[in-house]
Amino acid sequence: MNALENYYEKLEEPAKSCLLALRTLILNQDKDVSAAWKYGMPFFCYKGKMFCYLWVHKKHRQPYIGLVEGKYFDESFLIGEDRSRMKIMLLDPNKDLPIGTIKTVIQKAIDLYKTGVVKVKKPLESKFSRLPGKQNPQR
Repeated sequence: MNALENYYEKLEEPAKSCLLALRTLILNQDKDVSAAWKYGMPFFCYKGKMFCYLWVHKKHRQPYIGLVEGKYFDESFLIGEDRSRMKIMLLDPNKDLPIGTIKTVIQKAIDLYKTGVVKVKKPLESKFSRLPGKQNPQR
């Protein structure tokens, strides 16, 4: 079992079920979304760029979705706390998840990358494509 799978496995209910449901929602939002283990946390990336993560708030003891580019969101239910860039969406694991709201927020986060508001790095050109005498068919 890898660190990412182990994270979910070690959680206690009801946070475990809540975060597993969120993971499924996020991964099903777009074909270019993938799961990754970064900074000791479960992150989700759009085309390799981190855009959100899942965690349990230490003070409130509630699961949440962390939005990496939260500064672009003005929804009142998102909390910035002392963060300048990120915002979180606290969720009550004992209640039904607000699926529509979650999908809307995740899509808005992905759209920041799709529209270019937040840049997604393009693959590096091959160093051989820039050698003198070589023509680069991409140009």
